[in-house]
Amino acid sequence: MKKIINSSKAPAPIGPYNHSVMVGDLLFISGQIPFNQQTETLVTTGIQDETKQVMQNLEYIIKEAGLTFEHVVKATIFIRNMDDFALINEIYGSYFSPETAPARECVQVEKLPRNVNIEISMILHK
Repeated sequence: MKKIINSSKAPAPIGPYNHSVMVGDLLFISGQIPFNQQTETLVTTGIQDETKQVMQNLEYIIKEAGLTFEHVVKATIFIRNMDDFALINEIYGSYFSPETAPARECVQVEKLPRNVNIEISMILHK
């Protein structure tokens, strides 16, 4: 049986999906973009600020589920420009301990929702 978990602090879904779905001990989090729910604006002040906002949105959802970044087992990062990889990695990496960091892939794509530069989804194990 699946349990839907949404956070009022994360941006509201813009389509027919939820922030996350818990199935057994696994939490599947939908891709998050750099939208600040509190100011109702997209963060567009550079890839580092955008990545911080995405990670903050993910953290809101993770906390709503009663978990932490230590529970992340897989992350998928979609970016518009692979030249931003080092800057993204710097911010993303600050949320994890190297010894327990999750599996991950980073894929360059042509376009993302709302023309953002980054989107990240995650899978966590309770």
